[in-house]
Amino acid sequence: MPFGSSETQIALIGAGLIGRRHAEAIARVVGVTLSGVVDPMGQDYAASLSLPWYADIAGMLADDAPDGVIVATPNADHVATGLAAVAAGLPALIEKPIADTVADATRLVEGAEAAGVALLVGHHRRHNPLIAAAKARIEAGEIGRAVTAQATCWLYKPDDYFNVEWRTQPGAGPVFINLIHDIDLMRHLVGEVIAVQASTRNVTRGHLVEDTAAAILHFEGGALGTVNVSDTVVAPWSWELTAAENPAYPVTDQSCYLIGGTHGSLSLPGGTGWAQDEPRGWWEPIRAARPGLRRSDPLDNQIAHFARVIAGEEPPLVSGREGLRSLAVIEAIGRSAASGGVEEV
Repeated sequence: MPFGSSETQIALIGAGLIGRRHAEAIARVVGVTLSGVVDPMGQDYAASLSLPWYADIAGMLADDAPDGVIVATPNADHVATGLAAVAAGLPALIEKPIADTVADATRLVEGAEAAGVALLVGHHRRHNPLIAAAKARIEAGEIGRAVTAQATCWLYKPDDYFNVEWRTQPGAGPVFINLIHDIDLMRHLVGEVIAVQASTRNVTRGHLVEDTAAAILHFEGGALGTVNVSDTVVAPWSWELTAAENPAYPVTDQSCYLIGGTHGSLSLPGGTGWAQDEPRGWWEPIRAARPGLRRSDPLDNQIAHFARVIAGEEPPLVSGREGLRSLAVIEAIGRSAASGGVEEV
């Protein structure tokens, strides 16, 4: 922290679309300041914010180290950049996915743990108060024992989205780009996933990467879940179009997650709960309840949380190891789609 500053200084590494959204969030959060921009192509962007610009993290560290860094570089650079931050003792918020592979993510997570440096992963949906409320209701026993869950992520990516060649290649499909968020929330709300069985297809667009996938999730507690993702469907059932998190997306009044238990069920993000009085049964009346919802921007909440982690006031909500576990489920889905069998996570 620069001498005389009482605000948490955070540097942005990677000034692409998501990096700029983090910068906007920092500007909205009291007590946090953006200290500089690290991006070989980001000089003009840094100048537009009247901030120091650095071509790489080494240049930033040689000048004036911040209190923490946000790593929003391309996925392939996450591990090298994250390890450089760890070596400098800087807490780091790494955008999702934490790495391209579980093996690389493990190097980063174990390096941070050995150094005692806080590592966070940008699964920002966990910072949405809608999710915090749902988790509290599930843990309070509102739905009884979780038995099953369903997550849907259907959306249509416009054709010009694929004008960027890497988006047509393996690893750039909706499983890795989109479904990893839904997997992370299923883990957060229902429990650890220990095995998966999955299939993928690419028949709609014919790219080398999948455009549609479906998977069965085997949860540690005995529940079964299904997740279904496609970026070739015009539909209202995805977190992007239902949660009103990002103003870039239109908002629907639909649900995209269903979680069912022995005493009730929950639909999200709306938060409607379904329950019966005793005796429970399919002939008995069933009632719906939708508690009042408090909304706030999860990216803003994530930045405020990061500042508290830097100050030592609380542990990471989504640690490096949590990001690693969600990535491990995604890898298992890929293995299962290739083998056609059940794959352990």
